[in-house]
Amino acid sequence: MLRSALASARRLAVREDGATVSPRAVPEETPVALSYAGTTHAVMMATPSDLEDFALGFSLTEGIVSSPDEIETVDVQELDLGIDMQIRLRDAANRRFEARRRRLAGPVGCGLCGIESIDEAIRAIPPIGKSSLTFMHADVTLAVRLLSQHQPLHAATGAVHAAGFYVPGDGIVAAREDVGRHNALDKLAGALARRGVDGASGAVVVTSRVSVEMVQKTAAIGAPVLLAVSAPTALAIRTAEAAGVTLVALVRGAEFDVFTHGRRIATGEPAHVA
Repeated sequence: MLRSALASARRLAVREDGATVSPRAVPEETPVALSYAGTTHAVMMATPSDLEDFALGFSLTEGIVSSPDEIETVDVQELDLGIDMQIRLRDAANRRFEARRRRLAGPVGCGLCGIESIDEAIRAIPPIGKSSLTFMHADVTLAVRLLSQHQPLHAATGAVHAAGFYVPGDGIVAAREDVGRHNALDKLAGALARRGVDGASGAVVVTSRVSVEMVQKTAAIGAPVLLAVSAPTALAIRTAEAAGVTLVALVRGAEFDVFTHGRRIATGEPAHVA
């Protein structure tokens, strides 16, 4: 049985009225290797939960596969010091992966998800398809508020990120948590793909700052809108602009900043979820 995502730590709790020794819930963090054809491609420090979603989502957002059916099997192996996810690709996808791996100079390192060249790191993203999806002002604030209700691990520990998928009228239809913001988004991508949820039908919502990888992964999902509670980097903004993704950040209550493709954000009646 795989290790739990939740652990307990003994701590000295110092408060204004004194100090007491008591337990506190903390999230587990463990090395998770993503291996293809028996070769490790990346090792991520991650929360050991929703690992099949993680394997599928990482494979999709990193362009290793283009659809879930290109993965034949995922074998999750628990080791003494971590977890190894042995991912077996079908023939065509495996040939593409082997060709990609041969293009890398030297052994795979621990930089950007096994990427060693600048061209691979700042890869061009095909613009997402034209989307007529429009978010009301209240949809933006509601999406972030609802995501907080789908974070049981964060509620227990206060130490993990979350990524959710918000569909207007339906609310958060899927959410995943992890100590790493990229991992949470990969897990969400895998969950959406396994359920057959169309990425163009809603928005990705994240509890973290927006780095370029978060935009790249959102575009890979096919979502036209990315909502974040923290700020974006300059490269993330440029990437979202080029990819056609509406980037909304610093969502705090009823206030937020729209950085790219603001045509998808409108004002009007408050959003409601049945």
